[in-house]
Amino acid sequence: MNEHQARVDELVRELGGYWGPFEMLAALMEEVGELADELLKVEGIKEQGSRERLEEELGDALFALACIANHYGIDMLEALRKSVDKYRSRDKT
Repeated sequence: MNEHQARVDELVRELGGYWGPFEMLAALMEEVGELADELLKVEGIKEQGSRERLEEELGDALFALACIANHYGIDMLEALRKSVDKYRSRDKT
């Protein structure tokens, strides 16, 4: 578990522990919806948004992802590294 995930783990345990997998998935979906809403605002499609609020929503989505990763013992940075490698080799032109 990387440093950031460890901080999430510490906080979640202080607050009573992890939710079940499907509750965590629902929380992630909610956060992604809020991220999408703020992105629409920042891009001027809907009302007016701010970069600070966009950053907050992105952080909330990452927090929800970290909870899922922690539950399954997956290091998010290693998973991201593998994805970058996959896209690099797959999408070369």
